[in-house]
Amino acid sequence: MARAAKIARKTRETEITVEVNLDGSGKGSATTGVPFFDHMLDHLRVHSMIDMTVNAKGDVEVDGHHTVEDVGICLGKALAESLAEKKGITRYGAASIPMNETLAEVSLDVSGRPFVVFQAPKLAGKVGEFDVELAEEFIRALANSGGLTIHVNVRAGTNMHHIVEAIFKALARALGQAVCPDPRLGGAVPSTKEVL
Repeated sequence: MARAAKIARKTRETEITVEVNLDGSGKGSATTGVPFFDHMLDHLRVHSMIDMTVNAKGDVEVDGHHTVEDVGICLGKALAESLAEKKGITRYGAASIPMNETLAEVSLDVSGRPFVVFQAPKLAGKVGEFDVELAEEFIRALANSGGLTIHVNVRAGTNMHHIVEAIFKALARALGQAVCPDPRLGGAVPSTKEVL
């Protein structure tokens, strides 16, 4: 059975379509009207090895907040739908990514229990037209819609571009690990409760 999903969502602020295939090779594209965010979504796709296509139109003339948050909502929903009952998945993933002076760590659980711990230097300012504080908003929306527990810990870093990029790459690697099938499970749900 294909582990794939397509989500479409339209509000007064955004119109978004997200397609994912968990058993892909990192192919796809991102077009959101926020170029640096597109670049981060490319990292998320390539480093997770999840095929991902994101098309978003939003009120970016106001700012990127609605677009970034709503893409997180749609991507979380697509992940949840493509994982279905979460049978046979590894469930947990963790990655530590260095980028120059920055070191970012992400630990993730496909738990069905949305929760985010975000420990980082104060994210402020812009990279291009992207408000860097929106990195946390994206992760919170992804976790809430996808039923994910995500811990982000930036251990070192001063350059905002490096910090955000390292977070997205670590998130990608952790997510890619967590959704991978574990052949030892034989298709069982990885929980003593037998449900996630």
